[in-house]
Amino acid sequence: MEIKQNKDITTLDEILDQKYGQRGATKREHWEQEFEAFHLGVLLEQARLKLGMTQEELAQKCGTNKSYISRIENNSSDIRLSTLMKIIQQGLGGHLKLTLEV
Repeated sequence: MEIKQNKDITTLDEILDQKYGQRGATKREHWEQEFEAFHLGVLLEQARLKLGMTQEELAQKCGTNKSYISRIENNSSDIRLSTLMKIIQQGLGGHLKLTLEV
């Protein structure tokens, strides 16, 4: 079956190219980094909610405080890799898998 391309549809990459420049441009790279941080917060929040945990419960399990968990979930705080791993492993009982694109 042949898939027809709709010329009237603008992709997210096209919108980002117009607003922030091509990948590799400073503004675009900043946007990409901010999006990844936001996405990480969403993933952590979804995992926590799936397990039926409050931010307070998660914080207690991994040795931090509720406000720090809240800041991570709301993209208001940078997070160290060691802290991220502790939250995922000790707090959520999960495993972290990373990929690297060059």
